Amino acid sequence: MVTTTTIPQPQNTQTQSVLIVGNYCHDVLLQGGAVVADTLGGAASFISNVFSSLSVSFHLTSKVGFDFKYPVNHDPIVIPTSKTTVFHAYFDQGHAENAHQDRVLKRVEVCDPINSSDLPDKRFSFGMAVGVGGEILPETLENMVEICDAVFVDVQALIRTFDKNDGTVKLVGLKESGFYHLLPRVQFLKASSDEALFMDVDEVKQMCCVVVTHGKDGCEVHWKEGVMKIDPFVANQIDPTGAGDSFLGGFVGGLVHGLVVSDAALVGNLFGSLTVGQIGLPTFDSRLLQRIKDEVQRRKLHSTSWFENEDDDSMSFTKPAGHEEFHASLASSKLGSTCSVPGSIEQVTRPQCNGQQKLLVDSVYDKPI
Repeated sequence: MVTTTTIPQPQNTQTQSVLIVGNYCHDVLLQGGAVVADTLGGAASFISNVFSSLSVSFHLTSKVGFDFKYPVNHDPIVIPTSKTTVFHAYFDQGHAENAHQDRVLKRVEVCDPINSSDLPDKRFSFGMAVGVGGEILPETLENMVEICDAVFVDVQALIRTFDKNDGTVKLVGLKESGFYHLLPRVQFLKASSDEALFMDVDEVKQMCCVVVTHGKDGCEVHWKEGVMKIDPFVANQIDPTGAGDSFLGGFVGGLVHGLVVSDAALVGNLFGSLTVGQIGLPTFDSRLLQRIKDEVQRRKLHSTSWFENEDDDSMSFTKPAGHEEFHASLASSKLGSTCSVPGSIEQVTRPQCNGQQKLLVDSVYDKPI
């Protein structure tokens, strides 16, 4: 039996424009007390990178400080009295309480939050609340659900807190976050397996669809009456930073291009697997991107997306015929086009094949590390 849940249809099905809300950051990666690299960071940067690769139209609302150092295609709001948000990612802090983590994150600088008034005065088909440093406010998300037909939220934007002494990232329960009352107005909530421990997934999925990522094991899509597992793609992990963001970009990008949820989640898994193989913001092989777009277009011709069905605006969460073949075709495209540098993060001391890795020349953080 096909199980469905009702999702509002985007009003503009021609351009399918997306609003991304989240600050750009400076990411500093450390291991053994030494800086391995500093890169452009923030969920917004990874998602916009995927969207540009998939030719998805979007508007980005992001804030940075006067010290923002990276060239970007979508200009942020510059706050002249603030510094850009900075995160330090430690890959060798084996504290007992963090033994399950692949890194320890610390926010060492913070830019201003994104206010409701900072959002553009127009409508969007999709909205994405993807803050990483506490920049998304409840009133900002509330405005997003007013101006966007369908809203996707990364739960890290809602449940992250930061130690007052050293900025270590901690998580609070979703019910204590101040955002819980907005969940019935959100269509998708994305969480990592660690973040999902801070919510009752069975309870939350009664209000919105919950997508839980499991790294090398793919992801799961939870809806009111069930759960659907989506297969992963083989990856050689070097740096996990931004993998979940790239997943979300691929997932929403797949939906924008007309895929059903299960197939769009495969696209998300693919971009997540590509991201962990590079340090910082990844660069994707142009041949691979063309193959992915070709496969997505071919797949779209064999299915009806949830926003194109005029007679039934419900969205099916079952895997349609050909789903496994679509996975195989994407895996084949990746195998034929990607290049990677094997080994752990401490072994990566030279530019990768994408030519875009930013090794440390001068630190973006001007205090002793």
